[in-house]
Amino acid sequence: MPAAATSTTAAVPHPTITLLQTSSLSSVVQSELERMILGGELAPGEKLTEVALAGRLGVSRGPLREAFRMLEEAGLVRTEKNRGVFVRDLPVEEAIEIFDLRAAMEELVGRRLAASIAPASLRELRSLVEQMEQAVKTKDAHAYHLLNLRFHDRLVELAGNGKLTAIYRKLIKELSLFRRLNLADGGLMPVSVGEHRHIVKAIASGDAEAAGRAMFEHVMQSKERTIKNHPWPAVAAAPPHPHQRAAR
Repeated sequence: MPAAATSTTAAVPHPTITLLQTSSLSSVVQSELERMILGGELAPGEKLTEVALAGRLGVSRGPLREAFRMLEEAGLVRTEKNRGVFVRDLPVEEAIEIFDLRAAMEELVGRRLAASIAPASLRELRSLVEQMEQAVKTKDAHAYHLLNLRFHDRLVELAGNGKLTAIYRKLIKELSLFRRLNLADGGLMPVSVGEHRHIVKAIASGDAEAAGRAMFEHVMQSKERTIKNHPWPAVAAAPPHPHQRAAR
C-alpha cells in the first residue's frame, strides 16, 4: 500500500512543471501563428477565431490566448474589446515611420561594419548578393524577397549589437504586415540588387561614411518606392536627411 501511495503522489505534476509546459506550448503556438501571419496565410485584418485555431493547431484555448498576448506585444495582432483578436493591418503612415527608423539604424550598421567586418563575413555577404543576382536572372521575385530579408538581417547581426538586432527584427516583422508592391514590378529587382552590390562594395572599402550613406540611401529608396505605390501627402513635409541634401 505505501508503495502504491508513493506512485500516485509521483504522478501528480508539480505546479512549476505544469507552468513551464504551458509556457513552452504557448511559445510553439506563437511561433506557428507568427509564421502563418508573416507568410500571408492569415491576412491583415483577418479575425483569429479561438475555436478554429485551437482545432487547427491541436491545442487548448489557454496556450492560444497566451500566444495572442505575445503576438500583440510583438505588434502583429490587435485585440478589440468585445470583438476579438485580429491580424494587424499596418497603415502606410506607420510603414513610412518604420522606413525612417530603419534608415537610421542601417546607417549605423554600415559605419560599424566598414570599420570591423571580417573577411569571412564579407565573403558571405558577396555570396548573398550573387544569389540575389541569380534570382534576378531567373525573375524569381519570391526567392529575391527572401534573400533580401536575409541579407539585411545578416548585416544587422554582424554589427554585433544584440539590442539593435532585436529591435530591427521586430520592425521588419511589423513592416511585413504592410503588403508593399515595391518589387512587384520585376524591372525594379535589377535596381535593387545594384544597390545591394554597392553596399557591399562600400563596406569592403573600409570607408565608414560611404558605407553608412549607401545603407541609408538604399532604405530611403525603398521608402520612396513605397510612397509612389501608396501616395501619402504628409510625407512631403518630412525634412531631408543630410545625405539627401548632399545628393541634391
